[in-house]
Amino acid sequence: MVGLVKTLHTAYRVSDLSASLHFYTALGYTQVGRVDLGGGASLTVLKFPEEEVVTLELVHRPDDGPVDIGTGFSHLVVQVDDLAGTVDRLLRAGLWPGPVDQPAGPYGPQTSWLSDPDGYRIELVQWPPGHPAGITAADFG
Repeated sequence: MVGLVKTLHTAYRVSDLSASLHFYTALGYTQVGRVDLGGGASLTVLKFPEEEVVTLELVHRPDDGPVDIGTGFSHLVVQVDDLAGTVDRLLRAGLWPGPVDQPAGPYGPQTSWLSDPDGYRIELVQWPPGHPAGITAADFG
């Protein structure tokens, strides 16, 4: 029998740590800590204020050159309670979220997309009232 298994956090390699920190703190993350790896390289860990544990790690390795996301990465999803308010706040912070959309129709989730300084795509999601916090088997009938 396997013991506890769960996802802990996502790690992104970033080209410009300062620009990435501005982006992710504007999104609502807070910096929990930073580990200096030497030679200008570092690991910076972030979480949303309501979260108990770190959920995002920014890996900065300037000697590795610019980040190349390639075609294998799709996106990170961030849940918000008030998508219209979040989009407005992000616009005021100098970020460029896309328009609010309802891809599953008027009774489904609302979404908006934006990209971080390295091109990682972020999907902001506001679930409809009464929906669990995340996708469940019930979403597939």
